[in-house]
Amino acid sequence: MEVFLIRLLQFMLAISILVLLHEGGHFFFAKLFGVRVEKFYLFFDPWFHLFEFKPKHSDTTYGVGWLPLGGYCKISGMIDESFDTEQMKKPAQPWEFRSKPAWQRLLIMVGGVLVNFLLALFIYAMVLFTWGDSYYALGDMKMGMKFNDTAKEIGFRDGDILLRTDEKAFDRFNVDMYRTIANAQTVTVKRQGKEVTITMPEDMSLLTMVKEQPVFTQPFIPADVDSVLAGSPAAKAGMQKGDKLLAIGGKPIDSWNEFDDQMGRLQDVLAAAKTPADSLRARTTTVVFAHDGGKARPDTVQMTLNPDLTLGVGRTYLGTYYKPVTLEYGFLESFPAGAVYGVDVLRGYVDDMKYVFTADGAKSLGGFGAIGSLFPPTWDWMMFWRMTAFLSIILAFMNILPIPALDGGHVLFLLYEMITRRKPSENFLIKAEYVGFGILILLMVVANMNDILRWLGYM
Repeated sequence: MEVFLIRLLQFMLAISILVLLHEGGHFFFAKLFGVRVEKFYLFFDPWFHLFEFKPKHSDTTYGVGWLPLGGYCKISGMIDESFDTEQMKKPAQPWEFRSKPAWQRLLIMVGGVLVNFLLALFIYAMVLFTWGDSYYALGDMKMGMKFNDTAKEIGFRDGDILLRTDEKAFDRFNVDMYRTIANAQTVTVKRQGKEVTITMPEDMSLLTMVKEQPVFTQPFIPADVDSVLAGSPAAKAGMQKGDKLLAIGGKPIDSWNEFDDQMGRLQDVLAAAKTPADSLRARTTTVVFAHDGGKARPDTVQMTLNPDLTLGVGRTYLGTYYKPVTLEYGFLESFPAGAVYGVDVLRGYVDDMKYVFTADGAKSLGGFGAIGSLFPPTWDWMMFWRMTAFLSIILAFMNILPIPALDGGHVLFLLYEMITRRKPSENFLIKAEYVGFGILILLMVVANMNDILRWLGYM
């Protein structure tokens, strides 16, 4: 419950910041061009609101709604999600949106997207200035990578060190590494001191690479025990810090990668258990380990794992074997670096959009639950701001899509007006708004239904 609340608070704070500034972008340009803003709300307020006030001599009512699905900026004389058709039947007023030149209306509509994109670049810049950029270089991973069966069928081997593709050299282990492999024609690795070039299939999919269990590739991390929890199954079996796991459940393992794979199989057995006796049998397994980093004679013990299938040991991790590369930035240096980082994130996100139109891509869509789960389980300001910047880029990109009811739909019709010198009829714009709103509701239902199905274990 504590983890859920921490993630929920981070999600709500991030969304509140992004929605306020997005709507603030529309608000700024509307006020700049003398357009009246009737309401400025954080969250939606169907039927009632949590808070509302209207300053003296102001045309704008400010408030907080109860439905945390976004927010809105109600601009006079504009067809939007409020569907205020009565106002549109009255004669146009000079302070209304519809009375302004097309170029001014265009800037009002792109204001939110522009603010979100610039905000993301600013956040990335400040993150780099405050914390720098730390990562583990793939070239430094002398133990190489661990590959799944799909990768091995292509030609990769456990222990291969990733060097480069036909287009670029590998830098660090992150999602961009998977994306680079998926888009490559060839991948060059170092294997036993020699360079080997592997020809990639044409139908490689980033989505498949990261959804497979185990995933396409991960850094090879030996199954060395970093610590042992007192009173745990591992402690009762005599396991100590510095020991090496050699097998579990009768399956030899050489890394934490293979350990996770085997534990996943045991998890499936445990999930199928129907009685407490079945659960106990699923949790009881043989474990082979050796003291002194695996140099001593192996011990084989029968162990009853914890209910969550843990042994009670602390693992070694990348930092145990490799030193991270840390890049530090001065205040002025951080801005171009943040811009480059943000543009790379946007480019990767746009490139991944092609998977949305596949069956697996539709299943991978996530709603508020999926987004919230991206935040760390403990409050980490660096990760919070990175996630906020990422969501800001997503919000900017999704809003500029040419779908009626989104900013991009309004922009599309305004560009049509500027090019043809003909303004779409208000009746057409109202119908388009209904269609776009219906599409958005459908997407939201599908995405959040996927979250529920994943939570129930059906996906």
